[in-house]
Amino acid sequence: MVRLANSGNTVSSETPASSSMKICTPVLAAILLLSAQTLTAQSLDELIPPEAVSDPEGWAQGGSGSDESDGEMPDLAADSPMELMPLLTVEPPQDMVLAELEPVMPVETIAFASFADVIAPLPEGDEARLSDELVLVLPTDLTLFPVRDAFIARFKALSSVEVLEDDDSHARLAAQARADEELLRQLLRTYGYFDAQVVRSVEVGESDVIPVARFDLIPGARYRIGAVDLGALDADGPDQDFLRESYGVFPGDPVSLDAIVGERVDLDDALGENGYPFATIAEPALLIDHARVEGDLTMPVVPGGRYTFGTVTSNLEQFLSGHHLAEIARFEPGDLYRRSDEQDLRRAILATGLVGSVSLTPIEVQPPSGEIPGTVDLAVSLTPAPLRTVAGSLGYGSDEGVRLAGSWEHRNLFAPEGSLRIRGIAGTQEQLAGVTFRKNNFHGRDRILTADAFGSTVDTDAYVANTLSLTGSYERVSTLLFQKPLSYGAGLELVATQERELKPDGQLELRETYFIAALPVWAQFDSSDDLLDPTRGFRLRGALSPEISRLNSGNSTYLSVQFDLSAYHSLGDNVVLAARGRVGTIVGTDIANVAPSRRFYAGGGGSVRGYGYQAIGPRDGLGEANGGRSLLELSAEARVRTGLLDGGLSLVPFVDAGVVDAGSVPDFRDIRVGAGLGLRYETGFGPIRVDVGVPLNRRAGDAPVGVYVALGQAF
Repeated sequence: MVRLANSGNTVSSETPASSSMKICTPVLAAILLLSAQTLTAQSLDELIPPEAVSDPEGWAQGGSGSDESDGEMPDLAADSPMELMPLLTVEPPQDMVLAELEPVMPVETIAFASFADVIAPLPEGDEARLSDELVLVLPTDLTLFPVRDAFIARFKALSSVEVLEDDDSHARLAAQARADEELLRQLLRTYGYFDAQVVRSVEVGESDVIPVARFDLIPGARYRIGAVDLGALDADGPDQDFLRESYGVFPGDPVSLDAIVGERVDLDDALGENGYPFATIAEPALLIDHARVEGDLTMPVVPGGRYTFGTVTSNLEQFLSGHHLAEIARFEPGDLYRRSDEQDLRRAILATGLVGSVSLTPIEVQPPSGEIPGTVDLAVSLTPAPLRTVAGSLGYGSDEGVRLAGSWEHRNLFAPEGSLRIRGIAGTQEQLAGVTFRKNNFHGRDRILTADAFGSTVDTDAYVANTLSLTGSYERVSTLLFQKPLSYGAGLELVATQERELKPDGQLELRETYFIAALPVWAQFDSSDDLLDPTRGFRLRGALSPEISRLNSGNSTYLSVQFDLSAYHSLGDNVVLAARGRVGTIVGTDIANVAPSRRFYAGGGGSVRGYGYQAIGPRDGLGEANGGRSLLELSAEARVRTGLLDGGLSLVPFVDAGVVDAGSVPDFRDIRVGAGLGLRYETGFGPIRVDVGVPLNRRAGDAPVGVYVALGQAF
């Protein structure tokens, strides 16, 4: 039995109302009580007794008529505990029949998608296994995905599964697969597949089986370029057709985000190389239209007018004047503006070593008029660098002993670019003191005027020489910044030297004093593609030095001639064959009238590898080479890229041969041959060379192996 407390919420009997309105809270309580006792009644009238309707208040005070109730409700204090409600026992309904529900008819305006519409059926595909943990499945039909190879290579280089550590963890692989799924979607959009689907799955397998991340790709249709809006570049004007062609993205082309960005760079280069210093190009925007399966490209371009070069100005006229900078430049006033010429001048200024920073700004001095270009000056802003340098070195060699060298230099003491250098050497075999004046970029780019004076003492196993020398030269040289097809130089040498050779019995001969005057000239033609690491072309260099030598009150005149030829041939991308020949002769006098320091020698890293420096040639009583009047050298090598160290490592097998003879023509009876293997490591500014050579027919006194380290190829 459930007791309900009367909360006092009743309808007053004094309020006029119909009998139905007198069913108040007590009536509702009775209804709930009767409902708990039985649920077999079929209607509301059977559940409510008649007395509850006629006298609801009296009926409520009298209770349900149960014997266990005395009809009175106990008074409960506000803080009295509530009694537990007894469990309700509900009997199951008898003969209950539920009405049949009418079927819900679908609304014609609502369409329901099937699962097959969400993920299209997977087409037939080929698996590309990138690793033990990564598999791509792409359409077998290449026409559905023509960028397959490039796509796979790109994804493999960026994949999280590929890059991160493989520890056979299912959780780790699942997380990486989610990242790779997004990467695949981005790559597909990059190639123009904007409706592509990527189905990711991670196959766990048995506990001892490596989990595999699998991606099934459904590329869908490849979008194409719709309209192309390049702003002012589409207007009529000079070079407009050429400039438009330089941006190689046209309506109907497959969408490639790489091409859209890359061709923007090409267009910028075309503008900069054809007289448009003030051109601007906005960032490209691509509007994808899924209905047309096209993307409309917008990239406003403002050419900004065509110009020619004017003058070059400097903010530090006493340091590096505008006139001097104009001599360095590879353009003349009136030449069409080219950004590459501007950047070349900037690099050349930095190469002087005199400035810490430099900026070049085109300044309009005359605007364009119709088809007549305007004029821009180049305003150069310089920040000087420290100009004085103190340098020193300490070395030791088994053949040379101890060698300590030091120098002091001021690189702009005689502005512009006039340097003074004082140097000295203190060593076991050599002592030297000298001063050098050098004027770089002398009335032209890479033209060098040099004057040098020094005194030295050289004590080797072959000879002893005390020398005073005064030399001067003017050269146009080839540099890494400006490799020239033609280089040349001419000079003057005045030499006074006292030299003594070793006799066959090992004793020093009497000191001989040579006074030498020479007019050396040289020229080089270079068609190679790189100064330090050529792969094609050839180089031909010739040097002539007419000399007069005074010895023991007698004069001797002779001509020293040397020619060098090297050629390079590429076999594909990974192999370069290189060959070199050198021939030299001194004609006009006997070898005794030629100072030992001015004779020909062979051997060493730039000559015949496997032999010591200047170790090949006629020998004295102690078995040391003392030079000759004729020289012949031949070299051949193959430079093979290995693909190791990101393609930077190459193997170079080589073979060299050389002979030096006392006569003006070598007789080849004493030719020396060396062979070996070299390594090259590409640094970006030239290869580092390490060669290990072995003399194949060495004589007594020759080392069994030679090791040579240098920057650049051997030839």
